Order: sequence, then structure tokens, then C-alpha cells
Amino acid sequence: MSAEQYLEQKSQALQQQYDLLMEKQSRLRRDFAIAADTLIRFQLEKQIEQTEAELNELVQQLDDLERALSSGKVYRALLKLGYREQTRAFRKFIETQSVAAFLIYGSLYYGQRWLLNRLVVQNVPNIITGKVVRIELSRIARRSDSAALWRELAARVGLERQSSIPEIAERVYQWWRTQNVVLILYDVDCLSETFLHELIQDFWLVLATKVKTASLQASQFKLLMFLVDYDGCVGSWNIPFVEKLDPTWKPDNPVKLPEINQFSDDELTNWLEYAADELPTKLIDRLDETVQTILKNSDNGIPEPALGEICHLSGCNWYDEEEKWLRL
Repeated sequence: MSAEQYLEQKSQALQQQYDLLMEKQSRLRRDFAIAADTLIRFQLEKQIEQTEAELNELVQQLDDLERALSSGKVYRALLKLGYREQTRAFRKFIETQSVAAFLIYGSLYYGQRWLLNRLVVQNVPNIITGKVVRIELSRIARRSDSAALWRELAARVGLERQSSIPEIAERVYQWWRTQNVVLILYDVDCLSETFLHELIQDFWLVLATKVKTASLQASQFKLLMFLVDYDGCVGSWNIPFVEKLDPTWKPDNPVKLPEINQFSDDELTNWLEYAADELPTKLIDRLDETVQTILKNSDNGIPEPALGEICHLSGCNWYDEEEKWLRL
């Protein structure tokens, strides 16, 4: 049963309960109107008050469910908006490879984290139930100090902070033998080019080689690493990225997904028409006006402000929903 089906069933059950309480309240009011005995009238009055309180609580629950159903539809619609080149490239690799690293990059507010979650949710959703390691490099990294990252990564995988890089790689490898593993390094633009090259050569190459060698015998689990760049600079660094899947590709070479761009006028128009069943009718009835409003309030299609504006027009709040939608 999908989450939407569960919410709909719960809403139907609450609606039936609400209808029964309304009928009960109506009968109580009729009895109260004809009752002559003071004690009986007092008892009926208290029952009416209790019923009204239960009705108000049910109304609140029904409103919450309606908002959840509505935001769920908006979420499904947003999963179809933009990022087509990145999605196609990701799928080509993930459908044939069990181990890979990916660079997600673009300018600030271009929806890098949204894209990361979207790629995983739509293509490898079960991987989230495995081991997930997230590191925000902007918090710990200095361009000239690689030790901070290794200390953090060692602690994240349950080792002593002074553990060596091979020991860290071995711990992640042992995890992978029994479950899926996802490594996410946010803000890789905070590193120096030399530092990132060191990370790939000294850690990822060692780890990917171990996993790829073992997976020749049994490739049951996936190991994915995401390098998330919020500045758009890493794609131009002298790092051995690959952009296309070919027979010579090896998993120790990170995949550079296409750079994230703004949403265009045509892209938004086509999306609104395609996702019409999931969105409020007012957005579709005034399609051209909706597109211009989104562009106007997102600096001409910058993804994150555009996503926020679409949520606003659909009656939900991007910032309220973000943490529910973005699990990684």
C-alpha cells in the first residue's frame, strides 16, 4: 500500500467517524430542546460539548490529512520537473554498475540536494535503508587541512578519529559486504583541487577497487558516493571525471553529471501540462501567467526559488516540506 493510499483510507475512516458524530450531535440537540428535567438537560449539554470537542479534533485531523495528500501530489509533480540530462546520465551508470561516485554541481540554490534525493528515490530507493554517511565539508574542512576530513569520516564510520585512510576504506568495505552503502560529501567546493584529488586517489580508488574485485563473485549490494558542489567550480577542476559510460570506464573515476541549469520558460510550460493531474487547477487554468509568476519570483528560473514558488502557488510551504522530502 502506498503512502497516498494509506492517507486516503485514513481520511475515509475519519470522515465516516465525523458523519456519525454529526448525527449523534443532531440527536442530542433535539433531545435537549424537548427535555424538561434540569438534570437531564445538564447531562445532555455536557454530552453536546464533548461531541463538539470530538468533532473539532476530527476536523483538524481531516485538514491535516488533506494537506498531506495535497503536498504529496505536489511532491510527485516536482519529481518530474527538470534535471532530465542529469537523470538520464545517472540511470545509464546505475543500471549497469554496483559501485560508482557522482559529482552533482551547479551554482548556489540550483537544487543540488533536491537532485541527489530525486536520483536516489526514483532509481535506487532501497539504498536508503542501508548505511548512509553524510559529511558537510563547509563545517569541518579548510582547503589546506585534509586531516579534518579524515577525522570526521573515521568517526562517522565508527572508528577512532586517528584511524588511517586504509582502515576507513576497510570499514566501509565491510559494511558493503552485508548492505548498501551511500557516502555523501556536501560542499566539496570547500576543498582544494589537490585535496579532492587526494580523497579520490587515496580513499575512493582503494575502496572502489576492493568492492569491484569482490563483486565479480557476487554483486548484491551497491556502493555509491556523491560529491555535492554548491559553487559550480569543481566540474572544471583537473580531476579524472568521466561523463559518458563506455567499456573502458572504471568505478574509481567519478562520474561528472551534467551541470545544473535554470528552468526555462518552455520547460516549465511543458511540465505544467504534463503534471496537470497532480497540481491545483488554478495553476493550469492560467498556465502562461503561472509560468511568468514562477520565473519572476525565482530570478528567471533558478531551481530552488522556483520549487519554492511552485509550492507556494500550490498551497504548501517548501521549507515545511523540505525535510520530509529530502531524506539524504
